[in-house]
Amino acid sequence: MNNEISTKNPLGENPVNSLLYQFAVPSIIAMLVSSLYNIVDQFFIGRSVGALGNAATNISFPLSISCVAIALLFGIGGASAFNIAMGMGEKENAVNYLANSAAMLFLGGVALTAVTLIFLEPLLKFFGSPDNVLEYAKVYTRIVALGFPFLIFTSGGGHLIRADGRPKISMVCNLAGALINTVLDALFVFVLNMGMAGAAYATIIGQIVSGLMAAWYLAHCRTIKIKKENLRVRRKYISRVMSLGTAPCANQLAMMVVQIVMNKSLKYYGSLSVYGESIPIACAGIITKVNQVFMSFIIGISQGLQPITSFNYGAGRYGR
Repeated sequence: MNNEISTKNPLGENPVNSLLYQFAVPSIIAMLVSSLYNIVDQFFIGRSVGALGNAATNISFPLSISCVAIALLFGIGGASAFNIAMGMGEKENAVNYLANSAAMLFLGGVALTAVTLIFLEPLLKFFGSPDNVLEYAKVYTRIVALGFPFLIFTSGGGHLIRADGRPKISMVCNLAGALINTVLDALFVFVLNMGMAGAAYATIIGQIVSGLMAAWYLAHCRTIKIKKENLRVRRKYISRVMSLGTAPCANQLAMMVVQIVMNKSLKYYGSLSVYGESIPIACAGIITKVNQVFMSFIIGISQGLQPITSFNYGAGRYGR
């Protein structure tokens, strides 16, 4: 039965090399564009606000890492569970895995937004914010936190869209948000002189558009049909999803800890130097954004490989 099902799905039939190219290239492009628009964001903030603005975005960066962690927990976990179930011929379970994951992505974003807004100042201080950066960080983070549900849904939903066999759609969702963010950055920051708030509003508008595009596609998947009852979160499905997504999520959480420790270290040792507390944090933030460009290739390849390996594992075709 598994072999019969696998031949009806390109993931179980087409040559692995061509599948990897088909899935990995759009993922790499999406990751590259996302990395580049983060750099552009730093450019606009640096030119309009200065080093304190760049430092502020780096102070809030642990929250962005938290968004990625949630996206991986339910995105990678949900995509893996979905593809494995499809490979095994368990289509009803596959629908529930994907729908439950999509619901948890949005709910996780709402929860993170609430926690961030309630504990905003204590969190930013815990992340290592110097006193002269705190107000900039509060302005920026208070706004971008409103976009967390859409950021998480776009990032995690991209994995679900690829799992449905549409890597180019996932790429387009990311590209649309990046393009909108870049254009609005120039408008809000340079033309309207909105400073940190302008950069933040540009960011969340792009995220909202991307999130809505991802949601629209998931409501019209190619291989399955999601119904309202599938969106009801059930422990049976979420526990399986989380078991598959825990490893990448934990990796991101470890990176968040490293980021916080680095911010605190830069604040302490920077205060002992001629540069002060803020400039080292700003420099580290810019370097981190540039480093993401190089990581895009590795991450893109791994994202492209996931649907192929998961489906064939579920189908019992271990040779592929």
